[in-house]
Amino acid sequence: MRQFFGLLHIPLLAALSCAPNGISTALISTDAFQTGLGELGERSSLPGAALYEENCAGCHNGTVSRAPHFTWLELMPARNLYAAMTTGIMKTQASGLSDAERVHVVEYLTRLRFEKEHDDADIQGLRCTGPAAHFDLDRPPIETGWGHDNRRFVEARDAGLTADEIPSLELKWTFVFPNALRARSQPAIGYGAAYVGSQSGAVYALDLETGCVRWRYRASSEVRTGIVLARVGDRALAFFGDTLARVHAVDALSGEALWSLKVDDHPSATLTGTPTFHAGTFYVPVSSLEVTAAADPGYTCCTFRGSVKAFDALTGKLRWVSYAIPEPAASLGKTSVGTTRMAPSGAPIWASPTLDVARRRLYVGTGENYSSPADGNSDAVLALDLDSGERIWTRQITPRDAWNVACMMEGNPNCPDEDGPDFDLGASLLLIDLSDGEQVLIGGHKNGSVFALDPDAQHPAPLWWTRVGRGSIQGGVHFGLAAEGATVFVPINDMNDTRNGDFLDPEAARPGLHAVDARTGRVLWSHVQQNVCGKGRPFCDPGVSAPVTALPGVVFAGHLDGFLRAYDTTTGRVLWSFDTAREFTGVGGRRGRGGGMSGAGPAIGDGYILVNSGYGLYFHEPGNVLLSFGPAG
Repeated sequence: MRQFFGLLHIPLLAALSCAPNGISTALISTDAFQTGLGELGERSSLPGAALYEENCAGCHNGTVSRAPHFTWLELMPARNLYAAMTTGIMKTQASGLSDAERVHVVEYLTRLRFEKEHDDADIQGLRCTGPAAHFDLDRPPIETGWGHDNRRFVEARDAGLTADEIPSLELKWTFVFPNALRARSQPAIGYGAAYVGSQSGAVYALDLETGCVRWRYRASSEVRTGIVLARVGDRALAFFGDTLARVHAVDALSGEALWSLKVDDHPSATLTGTPTFHAGTFYVPVSSLEVTAAADPGYTCCTFRGSVKAFDALTGKLRWVSYAIPEPAASLGKTSVGTTRMAPSGAPIWASPTLDVARRRLYVGTGENYSSPADGNSDAVLALDLDSGERIWTRQITPRDAWNVACMMEGNPNCPDEDGPDFDLGASLLLIDLSDGEQVLIGGHKNGSVFALDPDAQHPAPLWWTRVGRGSIQGGVHFGLAAEGATVFVPINDMNDTRNGDFLDPEAARPGLHAVDARTGRVLWSHVQQNVCGKGRPFCDPGVSAPVTALPGVVFAGHLDGFLRAYDTTTGRVLWSFDTAREFTGVGGRRGRGGGMSGAGPAIGDGYILVNSGYGLYFHEPGNVLLSFGPAG
């Protein structure tokens, strides 16, 4: 999975060695992002280095259950780290440190200057007043996209837009996420509001018409999943997960917490895929970052196994667990340096589960194994019983795929014998209705392929397999497909500058958007996007890493070059485009900037299109804005 923290990633060690938080220094060189960040320099020379080693390292080295691995700590917001040591879960452990020493630990982890701020500093001057502060129960949530229907197709009545209005779209408002380098939580629309998570762990409910803040909730770490809105009984709720593997349920109209719980005790566990909701149950996919811990030859690799866990939406009570690898890892001896080898492991579940109510099933795709020997559950499509989690069938797409970050280091004994190819299924599967009443399950592959399975087969083999792109470290298909009827829209990344050697043929890349017939696999049209970045933008790329979203006649794609483009679904012609890679003045007069677009796709509803811009990870351009578009007038 070269998927560090989000899905398929670039060579991880290069990213982690460049700068704080695994973000290349070159990605935060613009004035908009340097202001107030105060980069401190070499981490080992900071006063917090010895303090961390003496007081924290023993628990955060990947061996203590429920203690987040160091890799997660360095990605957490400084404010949250400080709060954990002063008033939160680590208060007792940090009681022997002075306030100045706690600040030193925070600055060691983030390698950024930390200044304490008022609790409401991020929303000061942004709160809604008057009619904008009120929710409208007559405008129910748009239940399409991750968490509800992974086809990401919005019906005309819900979109509030027609294809004829797309050329007249204009920017309505901009919300700036403070002290952020990325914006990758899938927004949701409902009750006259826009809901979105952020890098700081703040989740905001914004007035859909103006972007002012109705409420703000703070999670313990970055909220990278989408926000799922649902009615449970007489309550309007919002569900989401954070990067420390905690699920949160809050009142969608007030932001008050209903419940919050950690869904997996593994120190490297995380939530990247948006949970799926159905009939009072919440289905949570669990992934991890243990691939990075394995870079240490002294780390016992590996013990994590992906899972889906079902919870009661009102109480958070666990209903069932289904592991991607049924049996826990067992010892298989020692490495050449004497570290215990554990297997089977891995098969994380990175994407939102796909709901099949008629068959009472969920479908998920898994990632690679982390250790040898690879087993039959990695890089596979799994069909699970909706009511019990029992495995119904398994179709492995890429056999013998075991990989972790040790494979990027010469001679590291934690690298599995298979050494890749690291071909996760990181995009949600689509259940497509055909004209004859039949259905097919569509998947997208990191190598640039799309395939179809018969969900009713006992041992489903691909009905067709079509190569659309070339593939790359960060994917051919990366974060997600969409469909209108039997037409599947396939975003292709095909990034050439992968920082991983010269094994890719640049001329074979086909970055852009493609349409495929779900019945036959025939390519209907292709739009290969030319590079428009020009000089001075070394981290700009024409590919589509983000998931795409469709409404009747139009499909929207956010590209890594910062452009949001609208395509005609019949011809692939570009109907409208907007360059987000620039500075904006947002709600309350705050300044922000857009950049590469990835992780989350456009949200469409009630006459608005919402899209995040900025993906300051893995050699992509940073940004910190949520943009809202609507028809002119």
